[in-house]
Amino acid sequence: MQKTILYIVILVSMLSSCKKFLEETPRTTQNSVDFFQNENDFKLAVNGTYAALRDIYGSNTAWVMGEMRSDNTHYDYKPSDAALAVTQKNDVANFLNDEFSGQTSDKWVKAYVVISRANAILDQVDGATFSPDSKRIIAGQAKFLRSLAYFELVRYYGGVPVYLHLINNPNDIYIKRSTVEQVYEVIIADAKDAIEKLDAPAFPQTGVATKGAALTLLADVYINLKRFPEAEPLLKQVTQQGYDLMSNYADVFNPVNKNNKESIFEIQYNAGLATPQASNFIYKFIPRMSNSTGITGLNQNTITDLGGFNTPTQDLINSFETGDNRLNASIAIAEGTWNSSNDFVPASNTAGASVKSIVGYTPPAGKIGRPFPRKFLHTHSLAGQTNNNWPVYRYAEVLLLLAEALNEQNKGAEALPLLNRIRDRAFGAGVSPIATTDQAALRSIILHERRVELAFENKRWIDLVRTGNMVSVMTAYGVATKALFSYLPANSYKVTDDSKLFPIPYTERELNKLLEQNKGY
Repeated sequence: MQKTILYIVILVSMLSSCKKFLEETPRTTQNSVDFFQNENDFKLAVNGTYAALRDIYGSNTAWVMGEMRSDNTHYDYKPSDAALAVTQKNDVANFLNDEFSGQTSDKWVKAYVVISRANAILDQVDGATFSPDSKRIIAGQAKFLRSLAYFELVRYYGGVPVYLHLINNPNDIYIKRSTVEQVYEVIIADAKDAIEKLDAPAFPQTGVATKGAALTLLADVYINLKRFPEAEPLLKQVTQQGYDLMSNYADVFNPVNKNNKESIFEIQYNAGLATPQASNFIYKFIPRMSNSTGITGLNQNTITDLGGFNTPTQDLINSFETGDNRLNASIAIAEGTWNSSNDFVPASNTAGASVKSIVGYTPPAGKIGRPFPRKFLHTHSLAGQTNNNWPVYRYAEVLLLLAEALNEQNKGAEALPLLNRIRDRAFGAGVSPIATTDQAALRSIILHERRVELAFENKRWIDLVRTGNMVSVMTAYGVATKALFSYLPANSYKVTDDSKLFPIPYTERELNKLLEQNKGY
């Protein structure tokens, strides 16, 4: 809780930094007005806003809330470890989280950091004295990033306080939650403005937001709002932006192919810089072990580094059809044993030797196979510092979103080629096409296709909520999971309609008494 309070104090200070509250700014400090002097200052500020996205999409809170909350992933249970960070992650998966959870409050806090930084740029860029074309691009990126942050907030928490400028008066921080509809109005307006301001993608891409990313974001917003006729033309426009599918599914996630032709927007990491800005997702997702060399090729103690999370469920594994090449590209097996401390001992400490293919896997006598997300396992030079980016939007998802938008308008025949294009890559051209145009059947097929195509990309929970399947799917999954794992408490998986939103963080409500809590917490 102390860590969460510290984050909020930092956030309040950032929101309050636009203008001085005393007659003279202390000479030892620098506010945002002082900072923005030239074009380079604004570019640095935009880069800082991009960097803050890592705390929303690539951090623990992202996959805990987006995947472990769903039927896609679970966790390795270690009864002797009752550390707060561990139990709070587990509680999210078990539907036992509350308003005190740092695992669900971090997304709120970090999203407002992005918003604050975007506001600082937008408040001042119009009055800056450099190239109008450069100002257009900078403003477009800030609008895209602010729209993305509010979209993340509204889907996980519902209505939230809306700030469109940096705060001039500290009392202006304490405002009520806007309605969901009002938040979406801001998201849509920002995304539309970003579309107008940003340029079309140029290949090879650099990782910055483009018109294609903004179009995809706005279309995704409309899909979430079930405004399918408005999403369709936007998605069709994205298909004219020069994107394409990579021929091999596994290549999409390889760091050597960063920002590839399938990438529409991804969170940037770089392990090669003098001051590394590295990712470490895979070390969180492999089992807890004292030496990770047999899995990652480098020695990292993931017992103390808190591995053992985002473990693929058997439910997810079973959802892959026979012959789907995405199974082997998405999930691998760590082969070994569990010791008396419930930590994993790999079968071999030779680099990578304990990684096995999941396809047709049967553990040898005396060994077990523990699945993990292979998508994020790639060669790297330093333990705990990988070069993987985090995908936010891929062209494959655009095709699936467009198929969904068409099907929901009774245009199933138009949706099929898009859906089967994704499946052709997964199975081989013409191997396993979908032929039905029945709307209900195709709706279910598209949701399933999203599950296996976008596994571990933090899409599953949102998909279950927005399609109205969350309560039924997660109730059934909870029954099966509690039958499988005796350690789950009796009150776990009490799934109701209120469960679709996470609680407003306790520390936020202590600071701002105008914030009302979501139902069920």
